Amino acid sequence: MGVVWYNKSSTFFLRGFEKVLDKSEMRNTKQMLISAVQKAVRDITGSEVVVVLSRPQHKEHGDYATNVALVASKQKNPLELAQEIARRLENLNLDIIKQIDVVPPGFINIWLSDEVLLSELTPVLQKKSSQKVMIEFTDPNPFKEFHIGHLYSNAVGESLARLQEALGATVARANYQGDVGMHVAKALYGTELKIKSEKLKVDDLQKRPLRERVKVLGEAYARGAAAFEESEAAKQEITDINRRVFAKDPSIMPLYETGRQWSLEAFEVIYKRLGTKFDFYYFESEVGESGKKLVLEFLKKGVFEKSDGAIIFRGEKMGLHNRVFINSLGLPTYEAKEMGLAPTKYKDFPYDVSIIVTGNEVSAYFKVVLAALSKVSPDLAKKTTHIGHGMVRLPEGKMSSRTGNIKTGEWLLDETKKRLLEAYPSMQESIAEKVAVGAVKYALLRVGVGRDIVFNFDSSLSFEGESGPYLQYTYARTQSVLKKIKSEKLKVKSEKELTGEEQMALRLLYRFPEIAEEAAENYAPSTLCTYLFDLAQAFNLFYQKDPILSAEEKTRELRIVLTKRVGEVLKTGLHLLGIAAPQRM
Repeated sequence: MGVVWYNKSSTFFLRGFEKVLDKSEMRNTKQMLISAVQKAVRDITGSEVVVVLSRPQHKEHGDYATNVALVASKQKNPLELAQEIARRLENLNLDIIKQIDVVPPGFINIWLSDEVLLSELTPVLQKKSSQKVMIEFTDPNPFKEFHIGHLYSNAVGESLARLQEALGATVARANYQGDVGMHVAKALYGTELKIKSEKLKVDDLQKRPLRERVKVLGEAYARGAAAFEESEAAKQEITDINRRVFAKDPSIMPLYETGRQWSLEAFEVIYKRLGTKFDFYYFESEVGESGKKLVLEFLKKGVFEKSDGAIIFRGEKMGLHNRVFINSLGLPTYEAKEMGLAPTKYKDFPYDVSIIVTGNEVSAYFKVVLAALSKVSPDLAKKTTHIGHGMVRLPEGKMSSRTGNIKTGEWLLDETKKRLLEAYPSMQESIAEKVAVGAVKYALLRVGVGRDIVFNFDSSLSFEGESGPYLQYTYARTQSVLKKIKSEKLKVKSEKELTGEEQMALRLLYRFPEIAEEAAENYAPSTLCTYLFDLAQAFNLFYQKDPILSAEEKTRELRIVLTKRVGEVLKTGLHLLGIAAPQRM
């Protein structure tokens, strides 16, 4: 049980929401609290401490909590010190504090006053960053289908980009694609087999719909991958195709360039559907040679070394594993291409921060790559952060493009929309598309980056649980209420005591800028997902318990403005997740 040391009345005089605190005297409430606590500790103990105000996990523990008494207590009992700090804060009679609660063994919980909550009823995201940030994400490979993992990477990367932009950063979106390598050779081998066996011409395939052409490439890759494993002759032929692609042999380039273009066109269709527009596209075929030159240059400096005809980076010296950067055929590997990619990106966009989003199955690979980069280009390595997201699975199990057992990203979007329209046949097609994309993105983002996901259609499409459609539906509900209002000029000049539902919604609105900043700084869209779900729940409870348009005049306008602000935050928050907010469902 906590001890309440201070509890200011929740009855106050509303002077109009925008004027509760004069805008010219707007204060940083959190910093004011930190300063007040610091002074109290200094006066009591004679020492300076760093005060951390955290956001309690449970709403019953206030708006902010601090363990400063536990940190600052040396000779003094921490509970007694916390009680003394609380008394001193009470004596200050700050109008920003409504209640202070001391909890054993020495925590201090603080509730903000209603005046503060209303003064910041219009939460504003502070532009705190002037950095240039490049975010590389999605990275699908031509000649292979756009699978659900690419969908996950895109959702994470796009949300991170929007969060960084919200804080003021200049963001460049980059897409790095493997358009050379054994996967290409396997796909070309399979495509040539299909053309020969069915007596086709490339022009015959060109006449088919784009989605069908891309499916042919996916099937061809699976066929080539199987042949590579099963037949020594096929393995040799595929290896030769790979060599011919690198050498730009005229005998293979027309088929190669045609298949590459099909893939890139198909990817653009998906990017548009997902709401992503890339600023830079990079290809392995373009950075491979520059990466090879860097490896050879730093081979002479001892960063790399020769081993069995190949050139490797001995990661074991740094507690990692060894990796090949140039193979025994003299070709640059993925690792060498990364060496060429980093300076190429920096030349195009001199970034302060470079974020690379991929599946976490290559996290160990990136540790070695960044270790090598730290020897080749220390400044770029320091600027680079790799974020590995988890794997996406459907209930039936793991997917593999190598075996052809794959569900594409488009399939997941289409299947989600199909099930949505089956459940709500009157929903407009355009709205169903937005809701389906929102359902998929929210399901991917609500789980902490790095954790695996089993995608569940029922929970992802629910209009009642923690889902994208639930947030979209709540936003549409706010807009439905606001459409019934004749005048936008709302002024409240009445004495009013807030209901519990009003207070909860206000407390959540107040937190929005902090939440968005935390999500951006920690590269954690899931933090924003949880917040938006809490806000939607709070609003829906308020909507059910507190009449809005039929309320008496002194409360009606408060509830209208509260509804408007919740709608604005939900729309902004959904945008930061890369999700559209339909006006109606």
